[in-house]
Amino acid sequence: MTTFGIIGAGNIGSQVARAVIALGHDVVIANSRDPETLSALIDDLGPSARAATAREAGAAGDVVVVTVPFGKYKDVPVEPLAGKIVLDTDNYYWERDGRFGELDRGEATTSGLLQQHLPSSKVVKAFNHITAAAITTDGSPSGTPGRRALVVSSDHPDAVAFATELYDRIGFDAVDVSPLSESWRVERDRPAYVVRQDRAELEANLAKATRTI
Repeated sequence: MTTFGIIGAGNIGSQVARAVIALGHDVVIANSRDPETLSALIDDLGPSARAATAREAGAAGDVVVVTVPFGKYKDVPVEPLAGKIVLDTDNYYWERDGRFGELDRGEATTSGLLQQHLPSSKVVKAFNHITAAAITTDGSPSGTPGRRALVVSSDHPDAVAFATELYDRIGFDAVDVSPLSESWRVERDRPAYVVRQDRAELEANLAKATRTI
């Protein structure tokens, strides 16, 4: 059993929590407010979940999920996540996050910037190009024809292996586009972003992506 620290209790964070609890794991989840504001969500998630601050969730997690608005990524606590695999679901929406010139110019990636912020962590891009509800409803057993595929990308092979196995247990194939410098291929507005696709379709859409939009 693994404890997942989840920093961000919005749609994606809540659904990842449900998915990993269904696999028998524990969850410690935080939002940007007080833990008490998560009482309804904790009641819904059940006894395998508890609310905490972001720092407490990061410290408690064997693995940590970062699912905050991208513009707030520098608010993610650094020290509690040191040495840990960090699943990064974030996407850049300049309308919400403000402009990041290095992303607009194609000089950086969202997950690469988080990795720079968390230099001792093992950041892996995951769950960024699927709608929240589909995380718990669109999975299928391994070998199912047309099984949905999701991207994994990291500079750390053990993080790739962890995310790949987690995808499989939840019900998805994985396509590896490591290292993080290549993870732009599944960022917002690219062909692979938030469309249902099997492994072959995902690989084709990743190949069609262009660096700047």
